[in-house]
Amino acid sequence: MVKHLAGLEYGYLGESFDQPAPGSIWEGADMWARPDESSKYTIELYQRACAHADRTITDLALETPGQVPHWPEDRRAATLGVLLVRMVSETAQHAGHADVLRELIDGKAGPDHDGFGDDAKWQQYHARIQAAADTHRAQDSLRPPSLR
Repeated sequence: MVKHLAGLEYGYLGESFDQPAPGSIWEGADMWARPDESSKYTIELYQRACAHADRTITDLALETPGQVPHWPEDRRAATLGVLLVRMVSETAQHAGHADVLRELIDGKAGPDHDGFGDDAKWQQYHARIQAAADTHRAQDSLRPPSLR
């Protein structure tokens, strides 16, 4: 997710305004980290992408027109302001994904977890959710592939 967000920063807040990234991070690999890409590398890549985007934001007005090359040709036109909103949305969406992954790893449900009840109550709640997911998964396996 971090590498993907780095690509979005470079794209929406760089390439769209003729300020391309130094080199390419894409090569079809923005959704996964290659074996030679450490966590440190990925975090530093994101920091460089944000610094690149910050320069665009500093240098341009919100009304500055840009073009998003990977959008359909008739809808490629955008402004810096529109693409800033897009980046806030993308970042929030992926931060939510990261939070779900964290919850799967540490078993805590965010800041309100402690107010939910004791561990037994939480385990009971979790079991209900897991049972519902298992039911949906079983039902899905019975559907024809075209309806899954």
